Amino acid sequence: MYDLWYRAAERSRTAWAQLSADDGLDVVIDDQNPEWSQNRRRILADLLEEYLKHTGHADVLREAIDGLRGNDPD
Repeated sequence: MYDLWYRAAERSRTAWAQLSADDGLDVVIDDQNPEWSQNRRRILADLLEEYLKHTGHADVLREAIDGLRGNDPD
């Protein structure tokens, strides 16, 4: 079971190492919408913010106690 997690973590580390080595995190990413462009650093911050919103130690502990998932146990 832990092997799957370790492999996923290693893939993530490798991907971010390649991304940051390839001109760094300040490279601007253009979308098809000309009014929208962000750099890799902003996208990473947005992804981390969303991830942190949906996970957390309190949720993990609560799930371990009552076995329920999500915000509303009903």
